[in-house]
Amino acid sequence: MDCREIPRGAYPKEGIGALREIPQPPERLWLRGTLPPSSYKKLAVVGSRALTAYGRDACQYLLGGLRGVPVSVVSGLALGADACAHEAALAAGLHTIAVPGSGLSDSYIAPRTNLGIAQDILAAGGALLSEHPPETGARPAYFPSRNRIMVGIADAVLVIEAGEKSGTLITARLASDYNRDLLCVPHRIGDAHGFAASIFIRLGAAYITEPRHILEALGLGAPAQQALPLLSEHEALLLTLLAVPRTRQDLITVSKLSDPEAEQALATLILKGLLKEEYGTISRT
Repeated sequence: MDCREIPRGAYPKEGIGALREIPQPPERLWLRGTLPPSSYKKLAVVGSRALTAYGRDACQYLLGGLRGVPVSVVSGLALGADACAHEAALAAGLHTIAVPGSGLSDSYIAPRTNLGIAQDILAAGGALLSEHPPETGARPAYFPSRNRIMVGIADAVLVIEAGEKSGTLITARLASDYNRDLLCVPHRIGDAHGFAASIFIRLGAAYITEPRHILEALGLGAPAQQALPLLSEHEALLLTLLAVPRTRQDLITVSKLSDPEAEQALATLILKGLLKEEYGTISRT
């Protein structure tokens, strides 16, 4: 295992130089893999460990739309939103940095189920980063402190979804403390998984429904060419039926889909910017 120890005074400008700006930066870090060039923007992605289908679709769609852009996706290698962020970044050919709440030895990386993701990150030219020596097991007390590293590295923090008692709330508040832009994916009214997004959007966080919104927040131009989002069978059906505007219930009835199938497809189409809902009527944008 090639694991490099970096004292605080030697933090490289590439990738982690911004850590010097935060209060009480780590005394030392351990690094495996390759950090991105200093010109890359860093986007931290956080969210629930119990990621919903909507959250997964949002993560894959938003990060997939950054293909070809000099962005490194930073997350914590945890279950749920973190794993989805790393996998979506790898699928889009983006650089990604994982900051686990453990040491970086293969025998200690946690959670064990995500060791394969960590290995894929290294194979793709990404990086693993920790403030703990390589042979350090994960502990609950390490997770809040590792989150400060993720936010400290980042230029902006994207919240995919988080409930009322989620640890993501702490990470989002760190973004404000460290003067990092906070970006939030919206959710339907009353959705418990959208609690954090609703609060932070009201307080001024950026409302993110398209990849270009992330690019704008990071000060980057849109990619020279972006493919249209891929549609599932259910999404394509609903889009076809909306050649004329319809109410939600009328659309579900005509589609002959089950309520959960139709609601998930509708939420995804709205997130992709292909549909809008106003005054009880859904129509194409």
